[in-house]
Amino acid sequence: MRKKEEALSPLGSYEPGMEWNPVEKTIMERRSIRKFKKDPVPATLIRRVLEAGRFAPSAGNQQPWKFVVITSPEIIAAMDKDAAMVTRFFLFFLGYVNHTGIRRAISKFLAHVFAFRLFSNEMHPAPYGAMRQAALGKTPYWHNAPVVILILMDRRGVSDPAVDVGVAGQNMVLAAHSLGLGTCWVGFTKLLTYLPWWKKRFNVTYPYVLKESIALGWPASKADGEVVREVHLVDWYEGGINDKPRTERQGE
Repeated sequence: MRKKEEALSPLGSYEPGMEWNPVEKTIMERRSIRKFKKDPVPATLIRRVLEAGRFAPSAGNQQPWKFVVITSPEIIAAMDKDAAMVTRFFLFFLGYVNHTGIRRAISKFLAHVFAFRLFSNEMHPAPYGAMRQAALGKTPYWHNAPVVILILMDRRGVSDPAVDVGVAGQNMVLAAHSLGLGTCWVGFTKLLTYLPWWKKRFNVTYPYVLKESIALGWPASKADGEVVREVHLVDWYEGGINDKPRTERQGE
């Protein structure tokens, strides 16, 4: 469903056919930004984004997260350099598409027997393609953003703390968009965990683990706006206990 550019609906009310309210508009139009201006982001504005994360819901209200803010271009560049180095190490053994002959055969065997089974999500074609670009120095993981917010997860969190970390991150990217900033969620942050000096530098000690990060800054160009999403099938259980659900195509 796509709404026309008309006056926004007020918060706290609903009528059939009404336009998006400001919260819905922020959710629908936020896009991941991968090209930022070099202009710095005021610390007061960064704190507004952090506050949105701090107020995120969590299981048992345990708030199993810790935020680390990096605004040093030198440190961010070093993070990118080392993350690319780790990527090249893994692709040396697993990047069979880049090899030929016996080396290709060995790396393909290692990739299919070990990596694709143990790290099936990380070795999906989408992140794998991004890793190849980063290894070649074509696409820095943090996209030259002026700010990086690291999200550390407290492993003692109730239930599934990784879900709580994701909710906190979502709060921050939505708040950032509503304030005119751009963000990109960077899951490749875990590459830095293979290098002990980064955990030491950021004081990542038990019970915390470096989980995710958000690249933050002023978008270099306008990239927000609704985009086409896949239609999802949603089952609605509206009858008795033995009645079959009604399936609805959400998004048409």
